[in-house]
Amino acid sequence: MSQQTLVPVLTANWGQEQSWKLGPYQAQGGYEGLRLALKRQPGDIMTEIKDAGLRGRGGAGFPTGMKWSFVPAELSPKYLVVNGDESEPGTCKDIPLLMASPHTLIEGIIIASYAIGVSRAFVYIRGEVLHPIRRVQQAVAEAYEAGYLGADILGSGFSLDITVHAGAGAYICGEETALLNSLEGRRGQPRLRPPFPAVAGLYALPTVINNVESIASVPGIIVRGGDWFAGMGTEKSKGHTIYSLSGHIKNPGQYEAPLSVTFRELFDLAGGMRDGHRLKFFTPGGSSTPILTADQMDVTLDFEGLMAAGSQLGTKAMQIFDETVSVVRTTLRWVEFYQHESCGKCTPCREGTWWLVQLLRRLEAGQGEEGDVDKLLSVVGTVNGQSFCPLASGAAACITSAVTHFRDEFEIGYHTPAWEYLPYEASALFPVKTATRSGEEARHG
Repeated sequence: MSQQTLVPVLTANWGQEQSWKLGPYQAQGGYEGLRLALKRQPGDIMTEIKDAGLRGRGGAGFPTGMKWSFVPAELSPKYLVVNGDESEPGTCKDIPLLMASPHTLIEGIIIASYAIGVSRAFVYIRGEVLHPIRRVQQAVAEAYEAGYLGADILGSGFSLDITVHAGAGAYICGEETALLNSLEGRRGQPRLRPPFPAVAGLYALPTVINNVESIASVPGIIVRGGDWFAGMGTEKSKGHTIYSLSGHIKNPGQYEAPLSVTFRELFDLAGGMRDGHRLKFFTPGGSSTPILTADQMDVTLDFEGLMAAGSQLGTKAMQIFDETVSVVRTTLRWVEFYQHESCGKCTPCREGTWWLVQLLRRLEAGQGEEGDVDKLLSVVGTVNGQSFCPLASGAAACITSAVTHFRDEFEIGYHTPAWEYLPYEASALFPVKTATRSGEEARHG
């Protein structure tokens, strides 16, 4: 894969000086898409997005234009909510976008709101990421001052207000109905559906909820056309997207490419593994997607390609691990996260993730008993697909795939601690202060 294979669209201005400010954004053609959109009928904009084939970039991959059309046109008021509660382990695409180019998102919000017929939009951002929150707040203030927000935008007769809301820090609020509850000041827990948000969402009114990257992709489609966007990617997975690469590779970071790119192409572009090491396994879409191994490097990183490979595109977060890494430890850390972040609303998730952690800790410590791996999979079966929302299924997916590919490593936990079989210091990306640590220190250090 050559450097030319990348398609910097959303990331095109990230290296520009003060790219987050209005002046530099306008100098690069910012808000030209909005001017073009306001000269067209709202229905034409929605049709353009449908024809472009833009699918949700938050993990589910639902067609964006179709989602917009579900909102009853005759009902008013209605809302647009942008999901910026990025917190899936390994995922880091929306927050850099908010930091580097918040006006891209704001322009997309205005165009989408015009197409849907919305006069109030909300941006929900994870509370711990203070700098992106401030960047977006500053950009919203600049947009108001320039006449891109407020009443009668650019003399078009269309009006829109944007509210930036900081969450309290809960992974569950990435689930859209839990996000709505949090936005209303309630406990962040998923809602029973139906009714769906398009009919009864925020404040029981029709609501469209889209991921940051999904909405930020809209201005480029309006400026360059739906055919341009649909010309990239594959037949069913169209356009460009941001892939996050992290772990034991030489050049971790964000890589924007067509959805037709393969993992091997991105892997090579990132410089491959750190010197002297080989690829063991990787996540194609964050920790909630089934892991893949070195013999699956040629998988196409789109929705259908990864499904055929037994995984999912998810948030396009590729965590890449070499042969020094314990699969048991890695899986345990992921499941500990899901157990901690469970909202506790339903029994399969609340109790199931707790029991999964107990079994994995036992195997990691070399204190497992014969049959514990089968017991682990049995608990996974009571969790997967049985919970109120997909959180528990994410925990189940990483365990099932890990055992499928590396069952022998889990069974070593019947007699040998993982930190003896694969010393954790060897996989550290940064120097470890102490040469030797006890298993407990290694696990929590």
